[in-house]
Amino acid sequence: MPYNVRSVAIVGAGPAGIATAKHLLAEAHFEIIDIFEQQANTGGVWNHSSYAPSNELRVPQTDPHQPLEEPRWERSEKPVISLPKPTFVNPMYDSLESNIPHFLMKHSDDASLEYQPLFAGHESVLRYLNTYAADVKHLITFKTQVYGIRRVPEGGNDRWLVCIKDLVSSKVSEKLYDAVAVASGHHYVPMVPDIPGIQAWNKAYPNIISHSKYYRNPSGFRGKKVVVVGNSASGLDIATQISTVCKLPLLNSRRSEAPDFQRDATWKQEMPQITEFIPSSHSPQAICFADGQVESNVEAVVFCTGYYYSFPFLSSLRPPLIVTGERVENTYKHLFYIDHPTLAFVGLPIKIIPFRTCEGQAAIISRVWSGRLKLPPMPEMKAWESSRIADRGAGKKFHEMRNLEDFRYHNELVDWALQAESRDGDKTPPKWTERDGWVRKNIPAIKKAFADKGEARHSVNSVEELGFVFDGEQTLKVA
Repeated sequence: MPYNVRSVAIVGAGPAGIATAKHLLAEAHFEIIDIFEQQANTGGVWNHSSYAPSNELRVPQTDPHQPLEEPRWERSEKPVISLPKPTFVNPMYDSLESNIPHFLMKHSDDASLEYQPLFAGHESVLRYLNTYAADVKHLITFKTQVYGIRRVPEGGNDRWLVCIKDLVSSKVSEKLYDAVAVASGHHYVPMVPDIPGIQAWNKAYPNIISHSKYYRNPSGFRGKKVVVVGNSASGLDIATQISTVCKLPLLNSRRSEAPDFQRDATWKQEMPQITEFIPSSHSPQAICFADGQVESNVEAVVFCTGYYYSFPFLSSLRPPLIVTGERVENTYKHLFYIDHPTLAFVGLPIKIIPFRTCEGQAAIISRVWSGRLKLPPMPEMKAWESSRIADRGAGKKFHEMRNLEDFRYHNELVDWALQAESRDGDKTPPKWTERDGWVRKNIPAIKKAFADKGEARHSVNSVEELGFVFDGEQTLKVA
């Protein structure tokens, strides 16, 4: 059925929420677009917070159904009178640099990030996002937490009651909308597996086990025997940083093979999965790995194991969105809530180039809700979800996109968006190109070459400066 949505609430003013707002505005159809952001600034997860209380981490952490995070109140360090601002724990460490080249990372309609080093630092990315949000800032209500969203049937249509709390005054209020776009991210509930013995071990040796969400810099690991669990982009980066100060070799426990450029690293020892945290009565601070090897006197364990999907403000929905937390249930094309498609999600997929993917998703949402595109019948949408489960399973691989799947997904979204009747002011992101795909495929090697430049990397602005040349083939070419 076609939709004729007039009022939209957006949850979150990060990269996904801002892209969504811009596409909704470009549609020139919606009368009300309200963005609710619990932080004091735009930028979402790119807001750095020095506040990172790892002692608040539950060990193990296997339950996605957690309450909303309470803010910590901070004042500006600048020598001016300032109001306190709510601060939330974001997984943004002190020296984080993007793991995506700027020309792939940027939004398609703002190239200013390309004036930064090839892999921009988090401060530069945040400035970029703040500038990008300038033309929709009037739509944003900051320091406001969405604590509940409920479906309200009205006249044969769905409407959505959005319950918000002003974090400064604690005043609560409610407002009805025709549609809601959830763009609040999924870096909220850390995933710490329930490995045999871990709970008792954590109680016996408190503050040794942590998660990458709370990592800020390597200073606290100096001289320690460290295990880093996971070898995703953040896991490898954090392990590399910690290795500069910890006792060597750093032990890197992982399920999958290390990238080619990391396999000969002399500063770490590749380890299989952890199978047991050994009781303190048997051996001091000991961990057993899948190959039977036991390491004693471990002084730090950092889980870089990702996050659960969690939307506590949508817990009343039936059928539910969150069951195990490894994926968002009852969704079509990683976008629409199948039973009530005036609820949509921006940015659910992982292992992606996020900004551009969110643009493609926003282009679809805006056209569907304005009535320019139609969704397929509900049975067809449910069949898509079932097919995805059959192909990828019902766990965390459901939203995972590897081997350029995110590029194919984005290009399919663009093709879908272009099916709408063309009109003045249309906002459609460009498709990814063959060269973009070549760079995407070779990011690990490009990032290593960038890092190997040391301080000189800050003046590197292109892949060509690192000797990478695209000649029309998908294989890696180094000049």
